[in-house]
Amino acid sequence: MERNGQSLAAPPGMRQRQVDMLVILTGAGISKESGLDTFRDADGLWQKVRMEDVVTPEGFERDPEQSHNFHNALRRTLLSGSIQPNAAHLALARLEKEYPGETLIITQNIDDLHERGGSRNVLHMHGELLQVRCRKCATVMPWSEDLFTSTPCPKCGAAGSLRPNIVWFGEVPFFMSEIEAALRRCAIFVSIGTSGNVYPAAQFCVMARHSGARTVELNLEPSNQAKVFQESDYGPATKVVPAWVENLLKTSCIGVVN
Repeated sequence: MERNGQSLAAPPGMRQRQVDMLVILTGAGISKESGLDTFRDADGLWQKVRMEDVVTPEGFERDPEQSHNFHNALRRTLLSGSIQPNAAHLALARLEKEYPGETLIITQNIDDLHERGGSRNVLHMHGELLQVRCRKCATVMPWSEDLFTSTPCPKCGAAGSLRPNIVWFGEVPFFMSEIEAALRRCAIFVSIGTSGNVYPAAQFCVMARHSGARTVELNLEPSNQAKVFQESDYGPATKVVPAWVENLLKTSCIGVVN
């Protein structure tokens, strides 16, 4: 597969990793300083609403209107003028432009702040809030308005068939084959703003390290997977991410190859 002109999988029969590939996993912590609520913090969204009711296929079937209302509120917040990319998003966009090797962002976030910040090589493993998918015709399309049970699909006309193009609990994340291929190839794996609680993303560090990658955690505090990482720096994402990017670009460090 190619994304933005960059191959995400090694050619058939190629066993040696590309030593300069950098894979970055991001979670809710990178967007918190932009004003978006996290899900699992003490004051996060799951303290305000039951995830079983709004972000599971079963919850959607029971009460699609409640699920739509939840996602509509998130979408309106994301599109409000107060939510903007922060220094961490901008630093990663700079890294993509200036780093001598290939870079890939794998994000658990459903917001578009990486793209707004300038990043182009991004995989949204949990989907995107600003997209909808028709359950009848399977069309995926951009969406920036409220969504209701009566909203017809612009493609096939079916009413009540649209849902957010988001991976709900119990569903398989997107791009898993591409992600696994990248983790096998990368020389550096960096985890930013993640809790280490959500699988399969929580095991990505182990997979990358098993392939010989240098592993780095940048987080507000140690995650549940902190002991797996070889290097770490803790503090606000807007501080630690730009500092790490600046150092990486200065040293042109590309990791160690087996």
